[in-house]
Amino acid sequence: MENPVFYDAISAIELYDPLADFLGTYPQGYVQITYGDCVTLAGHSCPTVAGAYLMAREGLKALYPDTLPRRSEILVELSGAEDEGVVGVVGHVVGYITGAGGLGGFKGIGGQFARNNRLRYGVEYSGDVCMTRMDNGTTVTLRYDPSAVPGDPRMKPLMQRALRGEATPEEIATFQSLWQGRTEAILTAPDPTLFLTLTQG
Repeated sequence: MENPVFYDAISAIELYDPLADFLGTYPQGYVQITYGDCVTLAGHSCPTVAGAYLMAREGLKALYPDTLPRRSEILVELSGAEDEGVVGVVGHVVGYITGAGGLGGFKGIGGQFARNNRLRYGVEYSGDVCMTRMDNGTTVTLRYDPSAVPGDPRMKPLMQRALRGEATPEEIATFQSLWQGRTEAILTAPDPTLFLTLTQG
């Protein structure tokens, strides 16, 4: 499968997964998750998936400044309902990266390695995503706003023409380039604080 070139320019998220280590899934439980992995999960690349990836990456850096994040030992809470707008998409991506599962998540082995009930929606707080280390209670809250990179005004009419089956192959290619171009600009910006507000504690 061939990915857009810019995927390779986005730093991967590195984690330690205790369950993977216990079962010998990955050597020493070392896991590396890329933006491309999250695109495969979501089924598409867009500013929303990009924002979820950035929130997870920067939130984990803040929670684990001196060591690898411990996958599945993080509580993820979202302020919106799962079926509200793009909240569910964000939750699925952040949950995938952190190993946080919902009610149907993995229930563990012998009282260890559980992932269920660690992805929650509709929790009241000021932000989009709240991540909490379950070992020490350290918390980080994140809010994402991609408006610093506005969409090209040509995108919406081109999208509508494509949805109606009226767009030429050239117009479809232009729309796709503009769409992924905005996503690339968000993900490769040198300063993620252009789009993210991060609050600890």
